[in-house]
Amino acid sequence: MAKFRAEAGGGHVGTDVKNAIMTGVSYMLPFVIAGAVIMGIARIGASMYGIDNIWDNSHAQAASQIIKLLHQFDGFGGLALSLMLPIVAGYISYALANKPGIAPGMIGGLLASNLGTGFIGALVAGFVAGYIVRWMVRFIKLPRALASAGPIFILPVGGTLLTCCIMAFVVGTPLAALNRGMEAWLMTLSGTNKVLLAAVIGGMVGFDLGGPINKAAVTTAMALLASGIYDPNTAAQVAIIIPPIGLGVATLLWKKRFPESLREAGKASTLMGLIGVSEGAIPFALSNPKIIVINVVGSALGAAMAVGLGAVNHAPISGFYGWLAVDGWPVYVLSIATGSAVVACGSLLVFRHGDTETVAKPAASPAPKFKVNRQ
Repeated sequence: MAKFRAEAGGGHVGTDVKNAIMTGVSYMLPFVIAGAVIMGIARIGASMYGIDNIWDNSHAQAASQIIKLLHQFDGFGGLALSLMLPIVAGYISYALANKPGIAPGMIGGLLASNLGTGFIGALVAGFVAGYIVRWMVRFIKLPRALASAGPIFILPVGGTLLTCCIMAFVVGTPLAALNRGMEAWLMTLSGTNKVLLAAVIGGMVGFDLGGPINKAAVTTAMALLASGIYDPNTAAQVAIIIPPIGLGVATLLWKKRFPESLREAGKASTLMGLIGVSEGAIPFALSNPKIIVINVVGSALGAAMAVGLGAVNHAPISGFYGWLAVDGWPVYVLSIATGSAVVACGSLLVFRHGDTETVAKPAASPAPKFKVNRQ
Protein backbone atom coordinates (compact mmCIF):
# COMPACT_ATOMS: atom_id res chain seq x y z
CA MET A 1 0.00 0.00 0.00
CA ALA A 2 1.32 3.41 -0.92
CA LYS A 3 2.11 5.77 1.88
CA PHE A 4 2.66 9.50 1.71
CA ARG A 5 5.22 11.46 3.64
CA ALA A 6 4.77 15.23 3.69
CA GLU A 7 7.81 17.35 3.10
CA ALA A 8 7.31 20.22 5.55
CA GLY A 9 10.00 22.80 5.18
CA GLY A 10 11.64 24.46 8.13
CA GLY A 11 14.65 26.69 8.59
CA HIS A 12 16.52 27.97 11.59
CA VAL A 13 14.15 28.40 14.53
CA GLY A 14 15.17 32.01 15.16
CA THR A 15 14.61 32.93 11.53
CA ASP A 16 11.28 31.08 11.48
CA VAL A 17 10.09 32.98 14.55
CA LYS A 18 11.12 36.39 13.22
CA ASN A 19 9.62 35.78 9.78
CA ALA A 20 6.42 34.42 11.28
CA ILE A 21 5.94 37.45 13.52
CA MET A 22 6.58 39.89 10.68
CA THR A 23 4.16 37.98 8.48
CA GLY A 24 1.47 38.13 11.14
CA VAL A 25 2.04 41.86 11.64
CA SER A 26 1.94 42.56 7.91
CA TYR A 27 -1.39 40.84 7.40
CA MET A 28 -2.83 42.34 10.59
CA LEU A 29 -2.08 45.98 9.70
CA PRO A 30 -4.99 46.60 7.29
CA PHE A 31 -7.45 45.53 9.98
CA VAL A 32 -5.81 47.75 12.59
CA ILE A 33 -5.68 50.75 10.28
CA ALA A 34 -9.28 50.33 9.10
CA GLY A 35 -10.58 49.94 12.64
CA ALA A 36 -8.56 52.84 14.02
CA VAL A 37 -9.60 55.29 11.33
CA ILE A 38 -13.29 54.40 11.53
CA MET A 39 -13.30 54.59 15.33
CA GLY A 40 -11.43 57.88 15.13
CA ILE A 41 -14.08 59.34 12.84
CA ALA A 42 -16.82 58.22 15.23
CA ARG A 43 -15.19 59.46 18.42
CA ILE A 44 -13.98 62.77 17.06
CA GLY A 45 -17.42 63.41 15.58
CA ALA A 46 -19.12 62.50 18.85
CA SER A 47 -16.83 64.83 20.81
CA MET A 48 -18.22 67.74 18.79
CA TYR A 49 -21.61 66.93 20.32
CA GLY A 50 -20.17 66.70 23.83
CA ILE A 51 -20.36 62.88 23.89
CA ASP A 52 -17.36 61.05 25.33
CA ASN A 53 -18.77 57.50 25.29
CA ILE A 54 -20.17 57.06 21.81
CA TRP A 55 -19.54 53.31 22.14
CA ASP A 56 -22.21 53.02 24.86
CA ASN A 57 -25.29 51.12 23.67
CA SER A 58 -27.59 53.87 24.94
CA HIS A 59 -26.62 55.96 21.90
CA ALA A 60 -28.19 53.38 19.59
CA GLN A 61 -31.56 54.85 20.65
CA ALA A 62 -30.50 58.49 20.45
CA ALA A 63 -32.94 61.02 19.01
CA SER A 64 -30.31 62.37 16.64
CA GLN A 65 -29.67 60.30 13.53
CA ILE A 66 -26.10 61.60 13.44
CA ILE A 67 -25.41 60.26 16.94
CA LYS A 68 -26.88 56.90 15.95
CA LEU A 69 -24.69 56.82 12.86
CA LEU A 70 -21.55 57.72 14.83
CA HIS A 71 -22.39 54.97 17.32
CA GLN A 72 -22.63 52.49 14.45
CA PHE A 73 -19.34 53.74 12.99
CA ASP A 74 -17.63 53.11 16.33
CA GLY A 75 -19.05 49.60 16.29
CA PHE A 76 -17.73 49.03 12.76
CA GLY A 77 -14.26 50.10 13.87
CA GLY A 78 -14.43 47.90 16.95
CA LEU A 79 -15.46 44.95 14.76
CA ALA A 80 -12.39 45.46 12.56
CA LEU A 81 -10.12 45.65 15.60
CA SER A 82 -11.69 42.51 17.07
CA LEU A 83 -10.22 40.58 14.13
CA MET A 84 -6.70 41.67 15.00
CA LEU A 85 -5.77 38.75 17.27
CA PRO A 86 -7.23 35.98 15.07
CA ILE A 87 -5.51 37.46 12.01
CA VAL A 88 -2.08 37.80 13.59
CA ALA A 89 -2.29 34.26 14.99
CA GLY A 90 -3.58 32.85 11.72
CA TYR A 91 -0.81 34.32 9.61
CA ILE A 92 1.93 33.45 12.08
CA SER A 93 0.71 29.88 11.66
CA TYR A 94 0.52 30.37 7.89
CA ALA A 95 4.17 31.47 7.78
CA LEU A 96 5.15 28.27 9.57
CA ALA A 97 2.82 25.72 7.98
CA ASN A 98 1.45 27.23 4.78
CA LYS A 99 -2.28 27.38 4.06
CA PRO A 100 -3.29 24.39 6.24
CA GLY A 101 -2.10 26.42 9.23
CA ILE A 102 -4.44 29.37 8.70
CA ALA A 103 -7.63 27.88 10.18
CA PRO A 104 -6.01 26.43 13.33
CA GLY A 105 -4.10 29.68 13.87
CA MET A 106 -7.11 31.97 13.45
CA ILE A 107 -9.36 29.84 15.61
CA GLY A 108 -6.63 29.62 18.25
CA GLY A 109 -6.24 33.40 18.12
CA LEU A 110 -9.98 33.88 18.54
CA LEU A 111 -9.92 31.55 21.53
CA ALA A 112 -6.98 33.50 22.96
CA SER A 113 -9.06 36.67 22.65
CA ASN A 114 -12.03 35.04 24.40
CA LEU A 115 -9.77 33.75 27.17
CA GLY A 116 -8.48 37.28 27.78
CA THR A 117 -4.85 36.41 27.09
CA GLY A 118 -4.30 39.41 24.79
CA PHE A 119 -1.78 39.58 21.99
CA ILE A 120 0.68 37.40 23.92
CA GLY A 121 -1.89 34.62 23.85
CA ALA A 122 -2.44 35.22 20.14
CA LEU A 123 1.30 34.87 19.54
CA VAL A 124 1.31 31.60 21.44
CA ALA A 125 -1.72 30.38 19.50
CA GLY A 126 -0.07 31.19 16.17
CA PHE A 127 3.14 29.38 16.99
CA VAL A 128 1.36 26.42 18.58
CA ALA A 129 -0.90 26.02 15.55
CA GLY A 130 1.93 26.48 13.05
CA TYR A 131 4.25 23.96 14.63
CA ILE A 132 1.47 21.44 15.26
CA VAL A 133 0.40 21.55 11.62
CA ARG A 134 4.02 21.40 10.47
CA TRP A 135 4.53 18.32 12.66
CA MET A 136 1.38 16.70 11.30
CA VAL A 137 2.44 17.35 7.71
CA ARG A 138 5.85 15.84 8.33
CA PHE A 139 4.92 12.74 10.27
CA ILE A 140 1.36 11.65 9.49
CA LYS A 141 1.38 9.00 6.79
CA LEU A 142 -1.72 8.48 4.68
CA PRO A 143 -2.73 5.92 2.06
CA ARG A 144 -2.75 7.31 -1.45
CA ALA A 145 -6.54 7.26 -1.57
CA LEU A 146 -6.73 9.60 1.43
CA ALA A 147 -3.81 11.91 0.62
CA SER A 148 -5.99 14.65 -0.83
CA ALA A 149 -7.98 14.80 2.42
CA GLY A 150 -4.92 15.87 4.40
CA PRO A 151 -4.77 19.61 3.59
CA ILE A 152 -8.54 20.19 3.61
CA PHE A 153 -9.70 17.87 6.39
CA ILE A 154 -7.09 16.19 8.59
CA LEU A 155 -4.71 19.13 9.01
CA PRO A 156 -7.33 21.85 9.72
CA VAL A 157 -9.44 19.67 12.00
CA GLY A 158 -6.59 18.03 13.89
CA GLY A 159 -4.54 21.23 14.06
CA THR A 160 -7.50 23.25 15.34
CA LEU A 161 -8.46 20.71 17.98
CA LEU A 162 -4.92 20.35 19.33
CA THR A 163 -4.31 24.11 19.28
CA CYS A 164 -7.56 24.85 21.13
CA CYS A 165 -6.83 22.18 23.73
CA ILE A 166 -3.40 23.66 24.44
CA MET A 167 -4.78 27.21 24.59
CA ALA A 168 -7.73 26.27 26.81
CA PHE A 169 -6.06 23.84 29.18
CA VAL A 170 -2.44 25.00 29.23
CA VAL A 171 -2.33 28.74 28.49
CA GLY A 172 -5.72 30.08 29.58
CA THR A 173 -5.88 28.94 33.19
CA PRO A 174 -2.42 30.21 34.26
CA LEU A 175 -3.03 33.62 32.67
CA ALA A 176 -6.44 33.89 34.33
CA ALA A 177 -4.83 33.12 37.68
CA LEU A 178 -2.16 35.71 36.93
CA ASN A 179 -4.88 38.28 36.29
CA ARG A 180 -6.59 37.62 39.61
CA GLY A 181 -3.31 37.74 41.50
CA MET A 182 -2.30 41.05 39.95
CA GLU A 183 -5.67 42.60 40.70
CA ALA A 184 -5.40 41.56 44.35
CA TRP A 185 -1.84 42.90 44.53
CA LEU A 186 -2.82 46.29 43.09
CA MET A 187 -5.68 46.57 45.55
CA THR A 188 -3.18 46.22 48.40
CA LEU A 189 -1.10 49.09 46.97
CA SER A 190 -4.00 51.54 46.77
CA GLY A 191 -3.42 52.96 50.22
CA THR A 192 0.37 53.39 49.95
CA ASN A 193 2.53 55.91 48.12
CA LYS A 194 0.38 57.12 45.25
CA VAL A 195 3.32 57.90 42.96
CA LEU A 196 4.67 54.37 43.37
CA LEU A 197 1.23 52.94 42.73
CA ALA A 198 0.88 55.12 39.63
CA ALA A 199 4.25 53.95 38.30
CA VAL A 200 3.34 50.29 38.89
CA ILE A 201 -0.02 50.65 37.15
CA GLY A 202 1.53 52.63 34.31
CA GLY A 203 4.21 50.02 33.75
CA MET A 204 1.67 47.19 33.77
CA VAL A 205 -0.58 48.99 31.30
CA GLY A 206 2.34 49.63 28.96
CA PHE A 207 3.68 46.08 29.18
CA ASP A 208 1.36 43.99 27.02
CA LEU A 209 -0.93 46.58 25.40
CA GLY A 210 -4.37 45.18 26.06
CA GLY A 211 -3.17 41.78 27.27
CA PRO A 212 -3.78 40.15 30.66
CA ILE A 213 -1.33 42.31 32.62
CA ASN A 214 -2.73 45.49 31.07
CA LYS A 215 -6.30 44.32 31.73
CA ALA A 216 -5.51 43.47 35.35
CA ALA A 217 -4.24 47.00 35.98
CA VAL A 218 -7.05 48.76 34.11
CA THR A 219 -9.77 46.60 35.68
CA THR A 220 -8.44 47.25 39.17
CA ALA A 221 -8.16 50.99 38.46
CA MET A 222 -11.79 51.07 37.35
CA ALA A 223 -12.87 49.08 40.41
CA LEU A 224 -11.15 51.62 42.65
CA LEU A 225 -12.73 54.43 40.62
CA ALA A 226 -16.14 53.13 41.64
CA SER A 227 -15.00 53.50 45.25
CA GLY A 228 -13.99 57.13 44.75
CA ILE A 229 -10.24 56.41 44.46
CA TYR A 230 -9.09 58.28 41.33
CA ASP A 231 -5.30 58.08 41.25
CA PRO A 232 -5.10 54.54 39.80
CA ASN A 233 -7.54 55.50 37.06
CA THR A 234 -5.54 58.62 36.26
CA ALA A 235 -2.37 56.54 35.97
CA ALA A 236 -4.03 53.91 33.79
CA GLN A 237 -5.63 56.38 31.38
CA VAL A 238 -2.34 58.22 30.89
CA ALA A 239 -0.39 55.00 30.35
CA ILE A 240 -2.86 53.55 27.86
CA ILE A 241 -2.03 56.12 25.20
CA ILE A 242 1.69 56.75 25.71
CA PRO A 243 3.10 53.76 23.73
CA PRO A 244 0.95 54.20 20.59
CA ILE A 245 1.49 57.97 20.50
CA GLY A 246 5.22 57.72 21.22
CA LEU A 247 5.85 55.06 18.59
CA GLY A 248 3.61 56.77 16.06
CA VAL A 249 5.53 60.03 16.49
CA ALA A 250 8.82 58.14 16.20
CA THR A 251 7.86 56.80 12.77
CA LEU A 252 7.18 60.35 11.63
CA LEU A 253 10.42 61.81 12.98
CA TRP A 254 12.80 58.97 12.12
CA LYS A 255 11.26 57.15 9.16
CA LYS A 256 14.47 55.44 8.07
CA ARG A 257 14.67 53.62 11.40
CA PHE A 258 11.55 51.60 10.64
CA PRO A 259 10.57 49.11 7.92
CA GLU A 260 7.82 50.20 5.56
CA SER A 261 5.06 48.23 7.28
CA LEU A 262 5.82 49.87 10.64
CA ARG A 263 5.81 53.33 9.05
CA GLU A 264 2.27 52.61 7.93
CA ALA A 265 1.45 51.16 11.34
CA GLY A 266 2.76 54.36 12.93
CA LYS A 267 0.06 56.43 11.27
CA ALA A 268 -2.66 54.23 12.72
CA SER A 269 -0.81 54.02 16.04
CA THR A 270 -0.86 57.78 16.54
CA LEU A 271 -4.57 57.98 15.84
CA MET A 272 -5.33 55.00 18.06
CA GLY A 273 -3.35 56.58 20.87
CA LEU A 274 -5.25 59.84 20.58
CA ILE A 275 -8.58 58.04 20.84
CA GLY A 276 -7.39 55.82 23.70
CA VAL A 277 -6.57 52.47 22.09
CA SER A 278 -3.25 51.06 23.30
CA GLU A 279 -3.27 48.21 20.77
CA GLY A 280 -1.90 50.61 18.17
CA ALA A 281 1.59 49.84 19.50
CA ILE A 282 1.22 46.06 19.16
CA PRO A 283 2.83 45.81 15.68
CA PHE A 284 6.01 47.39 17.08
CA ALA A 285 6.12 45.01 20.05
CA LEU A 286 5.58 42.04 17.77
CA SER A 287 8.28 43.23 15.39
CA ASN A 288 10.85 43.80 18.13
CA PRO A 289 9.91 42.75 21.70
CA LYS A 290 12.72 44.93 23.11
CA ILE A 291 10.41 47.92 22.66
CA ILE A 292 8.27 46.52 25.50
CA VAL A 293 10.90 47.71 27.99
CA ILE A 294 10.77 51.22 26.51
CA ASN A 295 6.96 51.19 26.64
CA VAL A 296 7.01 50.20 30.31
CA VAL A 297 9.47 52.96 31.22
CA GLY A 298 7.61 55.67 29.29
CA SER A 299 4.20 54.61 30.59
CA ALA A 300 5.38 54.36 34.21
CA LEU A 301 7.06 57.77 34.04
CA GLY A 302 4.07 59.51 32.49
CA ALA A 303 1.62 57.92 34.93
CA ALA A 304 3.74 58.75 37.99
CA MET A 305 4.26 62.31 36.78
CA ALA A 306 0.53 62.92 36.25
CA VAL A 307 -0.47 61.59 39.65
CA GLY A 308 2.50 63.12 41.46
CA LEU A 309 1.80 66.60 40.08
CA GLY A 310 -1.87 66.47 41.02
CA ALA A 311 -3.80 65.64 37.85
CA VAL A 312 -7.06 63.77 38.50
CA ASN A 313 -9.08 61.95 35.86
CA HIS A 314 -12.53 61.18 37.25
CA ALA A 315 -13.71 59.13 34.26
CA PRO A 316 -12.41 55.99 32.51
CA ILE A 317 -11.56 57.99 29.39
CA SER A 318 -8.09 58.14 27.89
CA GLY A 319 -8.82 59.74 24.50
CA PHE A 320 -7.96 63.36 23.75
CA TYR A 321 -11.65 64.31 23.83
CA GLY A 322 -11.62 63.84 27.61
CA TRP A 323 -8.37 65.64 28.44
CA LEU A 324 -9.90 69.05 29.10
CA ALA A 325 -12.28 67.51 31.66
CA VAL A 326 -9.36 66.35 33.82
CA ASP A 327 -8.53 68.32 36.97
CA GLY A 328 -5.14 69.86 36.28
CA TRP A 329 -5.35 69.07 32.57
CA PRO A 330 -2.16 71.00 31.60
CA VAL A 331 -0.15 68.68 33.88
CA TYR A 332 -2.06 65.70 32.50
CA VAL A 333 -1.24 66.60 28.89
CA LEU A 334 2.38 67.39 29.81
CA SER A 335 2.71 63.97 31.43
CA ILE A 336 1.39 62.26 28.31
CA ALA A 337 3.80 64.26 26.17
CA THR A 338 6.73 63.41 28.44
CA GLY A 339 6.01 59.69 28.49
CA SER A 340 5.46 59.66 24.73
CA ALA A 341 8.75 61.50 24.18
CA VAL A 342 10.56 58.85 26.26
CA VAL A 343 9.02 56.08 24.13
CA ALA A 344 9.78 57.91 20.88
CA CYS A 345 13.42 58.57 21.80
CA GLY A 346 13.84 55.14 23.36
CA SER A 347 12.72 53.53 20.10
CA LEU A 348 16.02 54.74 18.61
CA LEU A 349 17.78 52.22 20.85
CA VAL A 350 15.65 49.40 19.47
CA PHE A 351 15.00 50.17 15.82
CA ARG A 352 18.12 50.93 13.80
CA HIS A 353 18.96 52.00 10.27
CA GLY A 354 18.69 49.19 7.78
CA ASP A 355 16.10 47.17 9.70
CA THR A 356 14.27 44.97 7.23
CA GLU A 357 11.21 42.81 7.32
CA THR A 358 10.43 39.43 5.85
CA VAL A 359 6.91 38.42 4.97
CA ALA A 360 6.03 34.91 3.91
CA LYS A 361 4.86 34.82 0.32
CA PRO A 362 1.73 32.92 -0.72
CA ALA A 363 2.47 29.34 -1.64
CA ALA A 364 2.44 28.31 -5.30
CA SER A 365 0.00 25.51 -4.49
CA PRO A 366 -2.71 25.26 -1.83
CA ALA A 367 -1.41 22.04 -0.32
CA PRO A 368 1.88 20.60 0.89
CA LYS A 369 3.83 18.55 -1.62
CA PHE A 370 3.80 14.83 -1.12
CA LYS A 371 6.42 12.25 -1.98
CA VAL A 372 5.31 8.71 -2.69
CA ASN A 373 7.01 5.93 -0.77
CA ARG A 374 6.14 2.60 -2.33
CA GLN A 375 6.39 -0.57 -0.35
